[in-house]
Amino acid sequence: MNGAVKVVLAPDKFKGSLSAPEVAAALERGLLAAAPELEIVKVPVADGGEGT
Repeated sequence: MNGAVKVVLAPDKFKGSLSAPEVAAALERGLLAAAPELEIVKVPVADGGEGT
């Protein structure tokens, strides 16, 4: 095991402003700015509502 911390980001969209992939990318940028050693896995999701 390499000791890297893996973070899974699974956001939904921010209706009217950001898509789920955009939210995941913004979260990833912030996390990596604070802790560049993190391993980030992005899995944008939908809540099953409008547009699914």
